[in-house]
Amino acid sequence: MATDTHTIDATNKSLGRVAAEAAHHLLGKHTVLFVKHRVVGSKVMIINAGRVRLTGNKAKVKKYSRYSGYPSGLVQESLKRTVEKKGYREVVRKAVNGMLPKNRLHKARMKLLTIEE
Repeated sequence: MATDTHTIDATNKSLGRVAAEAAHHLLGKHTVLFVKHRVVGSKVMIINAGRVRLTGNKAKVKKYSRYSGYPSGLVQESLKRTVEKKGYREVVRKAVNGMLPKNRLHKARMKLLTIEE
């Protein structure tokens, strides 16, 4: 399982680059022990998540969606509103979450992620 810890400083880095680097280490692609069917990634700690750089109009234009399953149950929230409600930690978590494969190991890999504002 994960033995080492990789720290990523998000200061003045774009959101996508931070998330991609974190996903790379959570998957374990940086090690020779990489196999697709096992969690061999390292623990990842992202520090200064509040200082991540958002390019362009993302704060207003980017939307996060969720669906309750009921008719007209689609809820969309802008990135700006998400930051107001839950902080930059949630934005970074969702970005990393979207870059990992959706399979049985997804939850175990996400548990290796720690984010600090």
